[in-house]
Amino acid sequence: MSGKTVRIGGASGYWGDSPEAARQLVERGDIGYLVLDYLAEVTMAVLAKQRQRTPTAGYATDFVTAVIRPLAGAIAQKKIKVIANAGGVNVEACGAALEAAIREAGVDLKVATIAGDDLMPRIEHWRAQDVRELQSGAKLPEKLLSANAYLGAFPIAAALDRGADIVVTGRCVDSALVLGPLIHQFGWSCADLDQLAAGSLAGHLLECGAQATGGNFTDWQDSVAGWDDMGYPIAEVSADGSFVVTKPADTGGVVSPLSVGEQLLYEIGDPRAYILPDVVCDFSHVTLAQGGPDRVRVTGARGRPATGQYKVSATWPGGYGAVAMKVIAGFDVVAKARADAEALLRRTGRLLQRAGLGDFAQTSLQIVGAGTLYGRDRVAGNEELREVVSRLVVRHARKEGADLFAREYVGTGLSMTTGKCGMIPGRPAVSPIVKLFSFLVDRDAVEIVGRIGGESWSMTETGPAAAAPSPEPEPQPQAAPEPERMIEVPLIRLAVARSGDKGNDANVGVIARKAEYLPYIRATLTPAAVQRAFAHVVQGEVERYDLPGLHALNFLLRESLGGGGTSSVNLDTQGKTYAQIMLGM
Repeated sequence: MSGKTVRIGGASGYWGDSPEAARQLVERGDIGYLVLDYLAEVTMAVLAKQRQRTPTAGYATDFVTAVIRPLAGAIAQKKIKVIANAGGVNVEACGAALEAAIREAGVDLKVATIAGDDLMPRIEHWRAQDVRELQSGAKLPEKLLSANAYLGAFPIAAALDRGADIVVTGRCVDSALVLGPLIHQFGWSCADLDQLAAGSLAGHLLECGAQATGGNFTDWQDSVAGWDDMGYPIAEVSADGSFVVTKPADTGGVVSPLSVGEQLLYEIGDPRAYILPDVVCDFSHVTLAQGGPDRVRVTGARGRPATGQYKVSATWPGGYGAVAMKVIAGFDVVAKARADAEALLRRTGRLLQRAGLGDFAQTSLQIVGAGTLYGRDRVAGNEELREVVSRLVVRHARKEGADLFAREYVGTGLSMTTGKCGMIPGRPAVSPIVKLFSFLVDRDAVEIVGRIGGESWSMTETGPAAAAPSPEPEPQPQAAPEPERMIEVPLIRLAVARSGDKGNDANVGVIARKAEYLPYIRATLTPAAVQRAFAHVVQGEVERYDLPGLHALNFLLRESLGGGGTSSVNLDTQGKTYAQIMLGM
């Protein structure tokens, strides 16, 4: 097996990603495996709401209708194996829909389902264990909509070992979709820690679709010419775990150490302890090297034994919400927009009390265009603005409370500010709010069940054979030398950056454009400086980690997303803009 290379294509970064990605990789990618990641924490909340309304719903229907149904013939002809976490919170329903689509296509493809991540049938057992929320320490809510453990890659490998052509899972870690095929191909065991870490890194780079190939890239000018036919990522992986990131020939985008590096830093927290079910990864010494046009070689991932626990993502009902938006134009628009929103909140608050509904649980006004994302007091020139968007968000424990707000928002259209026009016709939509609750459970208490055809099997992923060693000491970075002359420039001149979310925390990764820039960046971009720049959103601490292999820094902004996901009233609920804000420092 030592000379064999496996080509795996990543065709989806979220539920709603373009189905053209799968078509491109199947028809033009020369791949052996196609993987599709559909499940973000927010997506699990959406799927839980769908299953609550319709028992047969709760999975990513696009996987069946937009990928397998039109591409089943080509997948069968080219003998491509497909792995997806499209099962969401209803794996068996997804599997049944896949089998029906395959019968319609008239091809012979074996579908395997991997279940066991759903902990709702035993939730009272976990409640009796007094599980606590990972960040807040809160107790398990009384009413839950879903509770799903993040499973690992070995169940996927077991399904492939049994001859599956398509493997569909529920909640598993995103990178497991790639690591599973590699375990199957190369026979890696739980003792092959560095290979498991490298395979997990390959999965991490593929799991967000075109983000590794120039999508959402700081240097967007380098890839904009090809956005209409964006190339999607392919990993060519060898048995030792080293791999090359590339994309199909003659497609748009760019594959460079900076584009791949941005994705490597995306949402990893501590790069020396990126915890996954199969391995604890250390990416701090990973190196990226250009190996030809649109080819980047990735080496240096290290692994330590996995923990004995799974992370569980649970969802619970958190009331109702509405978002109202309007454009306001003219003179003094910032003050006018603020006065308009504050008057509406006073009015609806009074009406809520009169109706016996109680006050809003949360409200938030964002004046888009006036520097909301940067902290409004930090942006000069607001008095010159002539057009803004007023975005008013409310949360209420009862649907009637949110309905009252939506009614009055439209009903006061002729009694408040001038110079406005609606962005969305009619009343603001009122929808249930689903909140997240994360906790840990012992791995050996979770039974995983696989099914293929009429066969089923069960397995339990056991804990580590030995205690995980402590990570290596934090590397000691080089101090910035004292030059004869210093100038001040925006960070974007010296670095690229990418940001995202981890629950209620935001992650911002910064990579120096040249190694010699890093000491100066590090000397200036301190945790205290970042804390000041994001003081309008950060409620916790700012942590900084070094990645000398990438000439990079990774920042974790604790409690900076207003609760994160669907529960936040912030304008940016997932920290996607935070890198751009930091690049302006």
